[in-house]
Amino acid sequence: MTADDRSAHALARLLAGMGTLHFLAPKPFDAIVPRQLPGSPRTWTYASGVAELAVAAAVALPRTRRAGALAAAGLFAAVFPANIKMAHDWRHRPAPLKALAYARLPGQLPLIGWALHTAHTARRTTDVPRP
Repeated sequence: MTADDRSAHALARLLAGMGTLHFLAPKPFDAIVPRQLPGSPRTWTYASGVAELAVAAAVALPRTRRAGALAAAGLFAAVFPANIKMAHDWRHRPAPLKALAYARLPGQLPLIGWALHTAHTARRTTDVPRP
């Protein structure tokens, strides 16, 4: 297994773990769903959990890795408003919790970069000319 494969599998595990948490412990996720979204926060929590699990499966499989990794980058960008809401809501919490909430904001960038790198390396390893 190459380093790129190991990295892709690690990304898939991260996504699968977070997706699973949306179902095992949904309340923290409900709390950061932006109020502007229609419907109940729990619906959004479960929908984003399903999305993370589906993207994890796509990233884990070499044949769908490129598309899955691009979807992961989009998913990481799409949840950014939830991180903004969390930072805003936690602005009066104790310093360690506030720091955690604020650190999530720039923390999305390396995740997006990781997903894009995975997509790029998947393209190189799966674009094999066919006879």
